[in-house]
Amino acid sequence: MGRKVLLVDADESARRLLGLALRRLHYHAVPTANAEEALHALGASDVELVLTELQPAGIDELELCQRVRRLSPGTPVIVVTRDNNIDAVVRALRAGAHDFLTKPVQDDLLRRCLARASHARFIHQELLRLPATDRARSTNRLIGESPAMKRLDEMIARVAPTETTVLIEGPTGTGKELVARAIHERSSRRSGPFVAINCAAVPPALLESELFGHARGAFTDAKDARTGLFVDAHGGTLLLDEIGEMPMDLQVKLLRALQEKHVRPIGSNAEVPYDARILSATNRDLEAEVHAKRFREDLYYRINVVRLSVPALRDRGSDVLMIANHLLAQHAPGHALSLSPKAAERLAAYDWPGNVRELENCMEHAVALARYDSILVEDLPEKVRSDHFHSRVRWADDTTELVTMQEMENRYIDRVLKLVDGNKSRAAEVLGVDRRTLYRKLEQRRRHGAHPSDASHGGDVAQP
Repeated sequence: MGRKVLLVDADESARRLLGLALRRLHYHAVPTANAEEALHALGASDVELVLTELQPAGIDELELCQRVRRLSPGTPVIVVTRDNNIDAVVRALRAGAHDFLTKPVQDDLLRRCLARASHARFIHQELLRLPATDRARSTNRLIGESPAMKRLDEMIARVAPTETTVLIEGPTGTGKELVARAIHERSSRRSGPFVAINCAAVPPALLESELFGHARGAFTDAKDARTGLFVDAHGGTLLLDEIGEMPMDLQVKLLRALQEKHVRPIGSNAEVPYDARILSATNRDLEAEVHAKRFREDLYYRINVVRLSVPALRDRGSDVLMIANHLLAQHAPGHALSLSPKAAERLAAYDWPGNVRELENCMEHAVALARYDSILVEDLPEKVRSDHFHSRVRWADDTTELVTMQEMENRYIDRVLKLVDGNKSRAAEVLGVDRRTLYRKLEQRRRHGAHPSDASHGGDVAQP
């Protein structure tokens, strides 16, 4: 039996035809003749959507939209009109309808309409689920329930109690420093200091002094001796962020400090011991940097005992909404701000090239412009409002920059699978195809040597 759709139509033959159309699309119709029967069925049946005829007067049907919205706000209502009656459709949409169709209803239009409504229902359920989940994880700064973040969290739990040197990789803005802090806070060194330095932000001439310290009079303005960050992190953890930006000559000295567990301050002949766990982070492909002779191979293997990869935000599915709600609470303390379903859809659809850092900027922008208790689409930055990720086609003068229709389809399937955390049943629902069609497409890609994303290889997860 397919997903249940509450079907409301006074015409028995129309109900039968729409019921057959729903069955062809793998839905199960729960037929009713009027609004009263529909409301009774809504309470007695586990329906996901409502598909109702919109009579010219529209009185009962409009009341039905309003009452469904009150009784079951996560159940989208689709209205069906006999003609292109724009005024009636507008009234229905204002009353809470999610979408509309015009008779005669074509299977392809019905399929896409149902897919949109199902996706809206999924977004609504995610918004209801997020606050409790966010409270449960409020003590952990790494927020997320996606498979990629669960794998990362598991790796952090395994490596944190050790003294192993860890290399944290990931695009800019993904939260690599938060991963380092999570390792520190779960380690035996948690009572010691956590010290971080961005190697790209300190001028090369000063970086050695920052790391290793200097003796009094070692250079101009060195009026007093200074301990470096290696010694400052004694008993705790030192994060060398953006280590890929470190100059080659300083890489040699760093390698020696890591091997000997001593540092030599500039201008001093004495070596100073340190007791700190060293973590490194980078947004570069250090292996490629080694091949290009821009990063020392021996240092690379010294810092890369265990490597953790922080996923891009676009690869974390519904974590986007969880993080967004967490950020709303941070930027609007004391105010019960929430995401509207439409705003949540835009956040879930956007590609987030700036990752979590961009999302934080987006939420701060939205809080500043919010006029109501909900963040609306118009409160979001223009770039997020107008972007349509992979549904856009970028026109180019050079045909080599264009892709085939098949490649566009493959990319879109991968994108949907990532957004629903690899759940093929839910992906098929969003794509508007049955699950067998999706499996067939993925199998055809596998046979032809294509490599869909990791999400598309995963099995079905537990259904809500």
